[in-house]
Amino acid sequence: MATIVLAGGGTAGHIEPALAVARAWRLAHPDDHIVFIGTEGGLENKIIPTAGFTVTHIPKVAVARRPSLTWLRVPAQLLKAVSASRIVLRNADLLIGFGGYVSAPAYLAARITGLPTVIHEANAKPGWANRLGALLTPYLAVANPVDSREFRDALLTGLPLRSDVAAAFTASRSDFKGARIGAKKRLGFDEKAPLIFIMGGSQGSVAINREIAGALPALLSKGLSILHSVGRANSLPKTEGAYHPVAYLDAMADAYLASDVIIARSGAVTCCEFRALGRYALFVPLPIGNGEQFINARTLVADKRAQVLEQSQFTSTYLIEHIDELLISSAAAPADGSAQDLDAADKIVALGEFAIAQR
Repeated sequence: MATIVLAGGGTAGHIEPALAVARAWRLAHPDDHIVFIGTEGGLENKIIPTAGFTVTHIPKVAVARRPSLTWLRVPAQLLKAVSASRIVLRNADLLIGFGGYVSAPAYLAARITGLPTVIHEANAKPGWANRLGALLTPYLAVANPVDSREFRDALLTGLPLRSDVAAAFTASRSDFKGARIGAKKRLGFDEKAPLIFIMGGSQGSVAINREIAGALPALLSKGLSILHSVGRANSLPKTEGAYHPVAYLDAMADAYLASDVIIARSGAVTCCEFRALGRYALFVPLPIGNGEQFINARTLVADKRAQVLEQSQFTSTYLIEHIDELLISSAAAPADGSAQDLDAADKIVALGEFAIAQR
């Protein structure tokens, strides 16, 4: 029986692919012990235990995006986190990392102890933790081709899909047109009316929500249905006609399938889930970070299944003036989804098995 440790906390973009790999590993090796590394305040504490896995905590290493006096604390925080990670990894057989603030200390601890490490990079532009980790292990995987020296020779696996998204693709692949109509019915919308789905991430986007509120009367006057995931941290607007706001949406696979146009951030997970099930998207990349969200969407734009708009340009006026064009582009886009990422989790499991065998 082997012990597999997964590191990738903080955001759903790191956690969901890690969970998909954990499920694939458990299916292939049901007797193995699987544990996640996280921090006490991370989102992983809500998502991972619900999925049936254990989270072990290490101290958080807080690195400000811009130069700050807090950077002086980073070396001491990192030493504590590496020390705690070594304890977690003491009897492990493999570390699989997905980036984020919990991964860097785990990568360093694994290198110190000689533990085989697999790293998966979801974004088209790697973050600092995975760039560091890529210098410490040869077992690298990417969701998409990456313009990075460290990941130049990485295995192209795709991005591990959530179980509901993967299952929805499998069930829909023989008749995507019928599946889209069925999903619209299950969500309670008129199957003949175009459906716009707005999603701002697990916490919602204040900037996107504000512009949707301004455009709402004009959009409804066009006979559109609107499903709006406002985020749990934001106030929930009132339902109005065909406008259905929700704090958080559990039936994400149905929403991807049913929507004629999706308005969303272009995080790596969102782009891959959309590629599997969606029709057409207007992506509004998060204007902070290292610019990875602009790059994540480029293949979907090239396939004429999406367009990208800077947040400063996304206004209620823009949406009112361009919604008809978006719907025309959606009607011209392929009705079928894509199987590109369907086997990603199994490929990462196979890479992990190879890394263990080479130890």
